[in-house]
Amino acid sequence: MRAAASLSVLVPAVLLTAHVAPAAAEAAATGIFAFTDTQGVIHYSNVPADKRFRLVLAAPPEPLEMGRRAGVSLERFAAYTRLIKGAAQSNRLEPALVTAVILAESGGDPRAQSKRGARGLMQLMPATARQYGVSNVFDPEENIRGGSRYLRDLVERYQNDLQLVLAAYNAGPEAVDRHGGIPPFRETLEYVPRVLQIYHRLLELTDAR
Repeated sequence: MRAAASLSVLVPAVLLTAHVAPAAAEAAATGIFAFTDTQGVIHYSNVPADKRFRLVLAAPPEPLEMGRRAGVSLERFAAYTRLIKGAAQSNRLEPALVTAVILAESGGDPRAQSKRGARGLMQLMPATARQYGVSNVFDPEENIRGGSRYLRDLVERYQNDLQLVLAAYNAGPEAVDRHGGIPPFRETLEYVPRVLQIYHRLLELTDAR
């Protein structure tokens, strides 16, 4: 496993809402950018003012069904650095994988809720939250800890095949097992490459420091 890089966010970061200034809104609409500084700190921004920034998460052309809340501040994402690093290390996961799932699932919004009932940073379903002892899904520490344990179990179940791991995280392991691979669901078929793209980009940023 790679050494965990720290996470930071350039401030002030604009909110990802329709209420920002027109120029900022145009920049925000392109997605989330990041770069790793000489100290190994990964900086995130939706306004790439520094030429070192590289696109990590492109803004989807239309809202995903997973229930993102508008108004997610990238500044807030920096607060999860320690939690992500600790949960990843405890579960023998790359911090970049946990970060990628959080970015894809909730955009870093701890209050995110989907129409299907998934909640929090890692969008845990109620049954999954109960299984991993998460009593408050909106608590970032509990949510990241429970989601990371779930990811660890999926990694072991699918023998480190990240495509199947992510498909199971999105659609459920029963669906993956029933179809003998990635289920032919539109959301899942879009979700898996999206998270992998973010994950590999974060690894590149970590290696580039």
